[in-house]
Amino acid sequence: MNDTLHNDRLLRALLRQPVDVTPVWLMRQAGRYLPEYRATRARAGSFMALCQTPDWACEVTLQPLARFPLDAAILFSDILTVPDAMGLGLTFSEGEGPQFACPVRSVADIHRLFVPDPETALRYVMDAVRLIRRELAGRVPLIGFAGSPWTLATYMVEGGSSKDYARIKGLLYDQPGLLHRMLEVTAQAVTLYLNAQIAAGAQAIMIFDTWGGILTPRAYQEFSLAYLARIVDGLTRVADNRRVPIILFTKGGGAWLEAIAATGCDAVGVDWTVDLSEARRRVGAQVALQGNLDPAVLYAAPERIRAQVAQVLADFGPGAGHVFNLGHGVQPGVEPERVGALVAAVHELSASRPTGDGV
Repeated sequence: MNDTLHNDRLLRALLRQPVDVTPVWLMRQAGRYLPEYRATRARAGSFMALCQTPDWACEVTLQPLARFPLDAAILFSDILTVPDAMGLGLTFSEGEGPQFACPVRSVADIHRLFVPDPETALRYVMDAVRLIRRELAGRVPLIGFAGSPWTLATYMVEGGSSKDYARIKGLLYDQPGLLHRMLEVTAQAVTLYLNAQIAAGAQAIMIFDTWGGILTPRAYQEFSLAYLARIVDGLTRVADNRRVPIILFTKGGGAWLEAIAATGCDAVGVDWTVDLSEARRRVGAQVALQGNLDPAVLYAAPERIRAQVAQVLADFGPGAGHVFNLGHGVQPGVEPERVGALVAAVHELSASRPTGDGV
């Protein structure tokens, strides 16, 4: 797939190359805050149908790009498609979030886990990637993604969302060998899944370690970071004669930025609990940084949003290697016009900033 990429700011910034303005995309940029998304979701009938129908997944992926001059599209899917393909039976209930019909609760359950073939069990995702790439026609790059093995295991063992993570942490401390077996299978599945996305046309990859921040430093190294590093090692790094940048994001992982940067990834996502200037000082020239506006800023007036954008840009400072994003996803109650104000502010305020290779 060799369509000319008209806007490659994102890929250049992730590789710490100069750009004309700081690129911006937003986690959950296609979501419930958009009325057009809500309309498509209603037509689909369920969130799973939306994810599993390539035409609808493509439609909602492109919706924010029709509204805002974003510098990337991100595949519309869910991190839990991989455990669903392992046979756990994923559903989404209004107000309750994801639930698995067959959570992993026993030794036998763990031994039954397998690595699904992404071109069969997850063919709908690959078809969506191919369709989105075709419809983008080189306008902006397409980001593919997956959940980290630790985060996926958390949902798989808990059976859905959790407040105390009692089951997964009980497994971690009581039977760590069993948890490692589960994480090994899941890491293999995620690696295969992401490489299939790259083969289908994803031009950058992000791995979401949503629940890494609930771990102790030692447990994070052993049960999350080690598997992230393994996946990074196993990913296809060049496609269409371009490097495929890899972004790692551990929510609540600000204490471990140096260790995350040392995995071999190209960029580290930073949430809003870390000052971006401090993050940059700590990782140096090793990786690009992505982030890190507090998502709640989007509830403020446009001039306040602009001021907060200016602060994030100032915190990063001059030089290459910054992708502007939120510290987590766009919240459902945000007015779309506020997102428009953010995107415009990023491009306008960064237009005159030097973006050479200095750190």
